[in-house]
Amino acid sequence: MEVKGKVYEVSATQQVTESLKKRELILEYIENPQYPEYLKFEAIQDRCALLDNVKIGDDVEVFFNLKGRPWTDKAGKKSYFNSLQLWKVNSLGSAGAAATPEYAAPADISTSADDDDLPF
Repeated sequence: MEVKGKVYEVSATQQVTESLKKRELILEYIENPQYPEYLKFEAIQDRCALLDNVKIGDDVEVFFNLKGRPWTDKAGKKSYFNSLQLWKVNSLGSAGAAATPEYAAPADISTSADDDDLPF
């Protein structure tokens, strides 16, 4: 699965256990501009490094797997949890990048008739 959006937040790498590290990416997803959505993705283990060059405000495309698992508490009540585990991030541009290409300023080609030395 994939989704495009703007980077809202990137967390530092967390050492959850001795053998597990994770990092989170919060993506602002605007399908309806009136109600933006904020999606939390997890990067696990070596995928944490995928977020090293991602900056707040960057437009990105995130590729992820949808994961779900059950959990039973001490009272025997079963709950279900979902997570979005990213496995690839493509940068589509940054917030500081110009939306239109930059061009050189137009040259001043206005000259007076007296300065014209063309033979025709």
